[in-house]
Amino acid sequence: MTQLTRRAVTTALTLMPLALAAHAGAVPYELQAKRSTVGFIYRLSGKASKGSMPVKRAAVVIDFDALQRSSIDVEVDVRRARTGFIFATEALKAATVLDAKAHPTIRFRSTAIRLNGKGRLSDGARIDGLLTIKGITKPVTLQAALFRQAGTQAGDLSQLSFQLKGRISRAAFGAAGFADLVADEIDLDIIARVKRA
Repeated sequence: MTQLTRRAVTTALTLMPLALAAHAGAVPYELQAKRSTVGFIYRLSGKASKGSMPVKRAAVVIDFDALQRSSIDVEVDVRRARTGFIFATEALKAATVLDAKAHPTIRFRSTAIRLNGKGRLSDGARIDGLLTIKGITKPVTLQAALFRQAGTQAGDLSQLSFQLKGRISRAAFGAAGFADLVADEIDLDIIARVKRA
């Protein structure tokens, strides 16, 4: 996956408010699955380690007239999770953690978008939503950023990337297995790339 540089994100976010005026109304976007992933950080015996899961499906609608009415619905493929360590990957998919066999997906559906600052995407946003893991659904709030994809022209919003970050308790979703080895809190870093439908 192409890494996002701080400079690229800053440049894109600076230009985004100018481009929005030319693209009014609610616009649906479709997922670029091969370029999207859910990254996560877990702490194994006190050491931070990274893992990832591919995004299986995403429905994104951006309302350029009222950004707070935009919506995101993302589904992740638990069966294809990777941690970098085979034993940790298998433990992650086990019944006492994510139970990939019985619950092959994780889903996040936005319920409200609260724009930061002066209501511009360049100021970021907080997205309230419902996260479903192992059949348990709980409210969460994620930090969000939306920007043009690298290589697109200024004002071209046909291909966008969004990033969602947050922290959750795995025990709150019944995924408390191996608690003696793995910390409860998991950091999320979702990158989804979409194109106008």
